[in-house]
Amino acid sequence: MTIVDTPERRQLRELTRAFVTKEVLPYLDDWERAGEVPRSLHETAAKIGLLGIGFPESVGGSGGDLLDSILVTEEVIRSGGSSGLIAALFTHGIALPHMVASRDDGLIDRYVRPTLAGTMIGALAITEPDGGSDVAGIRTCARRDGDHYVVNGSKTYITSGVRSDFVTTAVCTDFPGSGSLSLLVIEKGTPGFTVGRRLEKLGWHCSDTAELSFVDVRVPVANRIGPEDTGFLAIMQQFATERLSLATQAYATAQRCVELATRWCRDRSTFGRPLASRQLVRHRLAEMHTRAEAARAYVHDVAERVAAGEPVVTEVAMAKNVAVAACDFVVDAALQLHGGFGYLRDAEVERHYRDARILGIGGGTTEIMNEIIAKGMGL
Repeated sequence: MTIVDTPERRQLRELTRAFVTKEVLPYLDDWERAGEVPRSLHETAAKIGLLGIGFPESVGGSGGDLLDSILVTEEVIRSGGSSGLIAALFTHGIALPHMVASRDDGLIDRYVRPTLAGTMIGALAITEPDGGSDVAGIRTCARRDGDHYVVNGSKTYITSGVRSDFVTTAVCTDFPGSGSLSLLVIEKGTPGFTVGRRLEKLGWHCSDTAELSFVDVRVPVANRIGPEDTGFLAIMQQFATERLSLATQAYATAQRCVELATRWCRDRSTFGRPLASRQLVRHRLAEMHTRAEAARAYVHDVAERVAAGEPVVTEVAMAKNVAVAACDFVVDAALQLHGGFGYLRDAEVERHYRDARILGIGGGTTEIMNEIIAKGMGL
């Protein structure tokens, strides 16, 4: 283990494992088919202190830091959960940090505390239908009108966009595509704010995803996060945490699939011999295990540096790509080793295979990460 192990972190792992075993595993398949997790799960996770991990107690959180959040994410998946569950239950991990960093007591009291208590759900809306990874090119605009902004535009691929009570929304406060961005908290139910169709996806089935539309939506200036035109910097500052979370989901999914495949190959016999007795199978499992563990070690190392305040933008990008590449290899190999059963919805490995595909897209694509890495090399 590269992240320093402590009695408190061992207890956190045990708490997470017990939560997943009792509150998730009996129902996860139903949530996958329903397309969302119940709001009650947020309240349950909040009551035992899991929902607030990584957020200071002063804003209603449970304390801990980035490393503790990573351990929770890892343990949820290693215990039989999924990256889709992480996306659904912990969306506040990308919806709230900008508000916490702003130290705006009004926003913290209205949105942060209730969300960490499990009584509200927040989402983050950055991506637009024709924008993709071009954050600076955002065209959803907010025009100042007295004590309000008038917002017009649309967002897509918004995680928890169907269930959310509010959306931390990136808007242009100059002309469309100018790069002059601000963040506004826009409440569900505000006139002109509508949730479009629920998007059907390859994976992350238990995590609802939506298109959002804003037509002359009046948002109080008090709902702006930080000074005007500081949104781009705020978004960039929080990308490291989001990318490390996705990297964690990737290596943890790989580790879980190694465990599932190993168990299957020990128990499954063909032509009178266990699969694990064959050198080809053993070597494949060994390679899967090696890639998963190497990714975990590197992600932990980079996470520790981020938690210590080091500016490691390039290393974060590398950690995400390394973990995603390991996950892609492992989930594919694990499903192959499961044979026909691995292709069925009854197989846990099938869900991981589907869920893994988004990890190289969300939070910045593999190609965007490579561009960041190239710049870090001086290219």
